[in-house]
Amino acid sequence: MTRCDGQGRPLCFVLTPGQTHDVKGFGPLFGMLADRIEALLADKGYDADAIRQELAKADVEAVIPTKSNRRIPIPHDREKYRWRNLVERLFNRLKNWRRVATRYDKTAESYLGFVALASVTLWLPFVHVT
Repeated sequence: MTRCDGQGRPLCFVLTPGQTHDVKGFGPLFGMLADRIEALLADKGYDADAIRQELAKADVEAVIPTKSNRRIPIPHDREKYRWRNLVERLFNRLKNWRRVATRYDKTAESYLGFVALASVTLWLPFVHVT
């Protein structure tokens, strides 16, 4: 799970086991960014009442489409939801690194370390040294 800025540059990561549902990783990721955001753009995997309540408590707008099995659909801002593709494109750029895409590393620390290294290379074109 990751957070990116408005330009699609990575800001923070939370690593969860592959079989873990997205809801499990929401808490740590939200803890890193709760005081700095106005809206959370997420896919249907985050459509849970607990997540929506947590966002409402923090006064953060939930831009999450509802799952098809929800009895009463909850509307979301479709214009804002279009910006979620920045995260998908970020994952696509990170997966250009074969080591990130295939997860060669055995430990979570070494994997996250290489994800951080790949993220730095995405930030380099935007860093201006004077």
